[in-house]
Amino acid sequence: MPEYKVIGKPIIPPEAYLKATGQAQFTCDIKLPGMLWGKVLRSPLAHAKIHFIDTSKAAKMPGVKAVVTFKDTPGLPFGTGIIDDWTIFARDKVRFVGDEVAAVAAVDEDTATEALSLIRVEYEELPAVIDIEQALRPEAPLVHQHAPGNLANRFFVERGNIEQAFTKADFIVEDTFTTTQVYQAYLETMNAVAHAQNGKITLWASTQVPSKLRLTYAKALNIPMQDIRVIKPFVGGGFGAKFENMVDLAAMVLSEKSSRPVKIVNTREEDFIAGNPRVPMKIWVKLGLKKDGTILAKEVRIIAGNGARTVYGPPIMATACYRIDSLYRIHNIRTEGLLVYTNTVPTGCFRGFGNAQMTFALESLLDRAAYEMGLDPAEVRLINAVQSGDVSAHGWYISRSGLTDCIRKATEASDWEAKRLSPKEGKIKKGIGLACCNHVSGNRPFFRPFDGSAAIIRIGEDGKAFLIHGESDIGQGQNTVFAQIAAESLGIPFQDITVAEVDTQISPFGLGSFATRGTVMGGNGIIAACQQAKQMILNHAAAMLAKPADNLDIVEGKIIVKDTPDQHITVAEVTRNYMFSHGGAPMIAVGNYVPDTVLPDDKRYGNISPVYPFGCQIAEVEVNTETGQVQVTGFWAAHDVGRVINSLTLPGQVHGGVATGIGWALSENMIYDSNGHIQNPGFLDYRIPGSLDLPNQFHAIFIESDDPKGPFGAKGIGEPALNPTAAAVANAVYNAIGVRINQLPLTPEKILAALRGKND
Repeated sequence: MPEYKVIGKPIIPPEAYLKATGQAQFTCDIKLPGMLWGKVLRSPLAHAKIHFIDTSKAAKMPGVKAVVTFKDTPGLPFGTGIIDDWTIFARDKVRFVGDEVAAVAAVDEDTATEALSLIRVEYEELPAVIDIEQALRPEAPLVHQHAPGNLANRFFVERGNIEQAFTKADFIVEDTFTTTQVYQAYLETMNAVAHAQNGKITLWASTQVPSKLRLTYAKALNIPMQDIRVIKPFVGGGFGAKFENMVDLAAMVLSEKSSRPVKIVNTREEDFIAGNPRVPMKIWVKLGLKKDGTILAKEVRIIAGNGARTVYGPPIMATACYRIDSLYRIHNIRTEGLLVYTNTVPTGCFRGFGNAQMTFALESLLDRAAYEMGLDPAEVRLINAVQSGDVSAHGWYISRSGLTDCIRKATEASDWEAKRLSPKEGKIKKGIGLACCNHVSGNRPFFRPFDGSAAIIRIGEDGKAFLIHGESDIGQGQNTVFAQIAAESLGIPFQDITVAEVDTQISPFGLGSFATRGTVMGGNGIIAACQQAKQMILNHAAAMLAKPADNLDIVEGKIIVKDTPDQHITVAEVTRNYMFSHGGAPMIAVGNYVPDTVLPDDKRYGNISPVYPFGCQIAEVEVNTETGQVQVTGFWAAHDVGRVINSLTLPGQVHGGVATGIGWALSENMIYDSNGHIQNPGFLDYRIPGSLDLPNQFHAIFIESDDPKGPFGAKGIGEPALNPTAAAVANAVYNAIGVRINQLPLTPEKILAALRGKND
């Protein structure tokens, strides 16, 4: 592999000091002259008609500057680009506990909170449906009149000849798996600052998709997109949750009515009851295998929970239905997915985007098949693993696959064979489990107009570069990676690169942080801009030096003559001369990247991502057979990342993904009562892993498959870091105690019940 100056090095993110010392400004830190506090009145009922709303007392309260309801909005249905079943505030019905009914803006937060209590709403409670399977029954109450049977969306795909494949199988196994609704648990709750002035609105948003917000909110507010400016300050985590949300829109409507800037910051409880948690799923899977472990056929049925309105449920369910089919060489497939409305909090994106749910189901069932057939689960994966150059059943071209290397490196590092076959004795039983995953780095069908990126490079008279992009760093270190890519591409020092935060007034349109796309899409766009900028520098230097441009290069900020390396001038000298000879204009280059992916056809066939990351994770656990408690004691995470860009921050991505996956596996679940109230809307009762819940031994292993379509060979890592974790933990628990639990989370109660059933 080539030796790079910046790529692959352990670079400390430039903003680390600001964050560590509390100087970084997040949206909730913004203070504007005359700014008001906003608060949202939320429904206490899961399903009810609204007969009237009386805001008169709240409006007359001293310090209150605006009170708004549905009547203060354009009243247009809108959505995220999939189903237009949103309105700004409830119109005639509320559909979940937490639904937005009204909002107030006041001089301080306490006044705004008190004003909410003065708003009178008369409800007529209606029957509600909470369970996703009950929602499909003919007698279930309808959440939306436009969706008979509460069916929000259906997905179906079929490949090969599945009936024939099952008849040829030596072994058939099937089972049902349940994944829960879980909260993204970011540090910074959803919040927004909006300022309406002169017919335009500036929105400071904690968001993953700054450009896309403008499209959605322009439709909701019935104004031109150019009248909305979105600025993204530092973001305190998102993990998929921070796309479009009503907090932004409530602040914008309040600001328009009050003619003053308005800030809204969710409480943690509001974030639980009115955020967009993970889509829960019930997944039935059937596999047919040859006696050597080769998978011949796979059939799947999924019921997924959309909640009370459509956020991104349809593409999430579609992802669960077919993304994993490009993990192994499976060619006979049938999958049906049903997405259903319920009177619960609307569900949305969460790291893994549906692939995590399906990975839990498939990798658990494949593990069971291996054990029942007397095969090594790792060998079964190796037999079926996709390879470089494969075209999967759905038309995905796998230019580089490091899956085989991931499995081999992880099993070798963890002493897999010895631990898997070790005796399971005593009260504390040890076990080890394995699971694999695949993912995308970009998702062509998610935003149909395009997938790709653009970047602007401005080189000043000091020779330093200012990088402007449209993607979204939400705390994952993306801007640092972008600066490394730019520095390596231009040939200037890392410290000479400044990366701008996204401001839609100056930034190019960018799709943002999802689909593990940032490094690949954004990075390739930056390389394109840097190539143009570098050529501009070399061309101007050639004129200054009277040398051919192709005989020049840039090394550490100096322009050298290749055949006489001692002869050089600095980039600063060249760019200064350029600026003065061009009327003060700096060097500006614009580059863009459009991948050679295609929209899938009507049969879901088409290559949707330029590169595909893979991974294999192995969990080692101890299970207390008297209490049912599970402790993850060791973890090995091997991931095909294409190329390591930042060796300091990359392991943190894997550590964070695994920590989230362990919480999902063992403790996290949003619990509803029969009336649709979430019973654990806070970190006291909703238990995320603490330091004592995580393994003492953690080993991140990186496979560099050097994908030619990634920037410097890189792929993404964000979502693959979580996708197989829950399955690896569940498989390890089975290896320890000999019972398999198919419902997340694997609580002590479930484990004890399973052990009792085993011993009866």
